[in-house]
Parts: sequence; C-alpha cells; structure tokens
Amino acid sequence: MTGSSQILLVLTNFPDDTSAKELAEILVDQQLAACVNILQGCVSVYRWQGKTETTSEIPVLIKTTRQRYAAVEQAIKTRHPYELPEIIAVPIDNGLPAYLKWITQETTETTNN
Repeated sequence: MTGSSQILLVLTNFPDDTSAKELAEILVDQQLAACVNILQGCVSVYRWQGKTETTSEIPVLIKTTRQRYAAVEQAIKTRHPYELPEIIAVPIDNGLPAYLKWITQETTETTNN
C-alpha cells in the first residue's frame, strides 16, 4: 500500500451547489478523487484587490493522491469561475489504513473505465 503521506485532502470553495456537484462528479468519474464531500454553505470574509469582501460559498473536500493532484488542480481551475480559486492540498499523515488504501485504489487509473 502507498504510504499515508501519499494521500491528500484538497480544499476548495465554489459559489454554488451546482458547480460544486459538477466538479465532484467529474473528479470521481475520472478517478481523480476517491470521494468528494460537498458541505453546507458558509460565509467567507477575505481581502481581494484591496477591499474586504464577504460572500457565500460551498466548501468542497476532495480525497486524492499526490499522483493525481496536478489533474485535480487543473480540473478545479478549468471549471472554477473565480479568477483565483482557493486550492489547498493538505497531506494526510495518519488515518484508517483500509480507508487510505481505498483512496489509493479508487484513484489508480484502470483500463476498465
């Protein structure tokens, strides 16, 4: 099994449920992610171009591997309406071994799909 340090949790936010769900389905269908959680909306407060902004967003949590990260990042950037989308990858140092193995298996390209 690939070590847990090869597993990543990628965080992003989308402006609406529809675009978040579309991304999630693409990532899972293309085996770029094993699982994508679309959370309830939140309010984000941030500074952008010299102004404090407040907006509603949909947090998205993506479980993937280092090997698939570049493709996940590209998929987010291609489908995201923001000029500068949040894309943060956090390495997973520990977790249930069977779950981490499942993430690796689900994100390994197969010729059957």
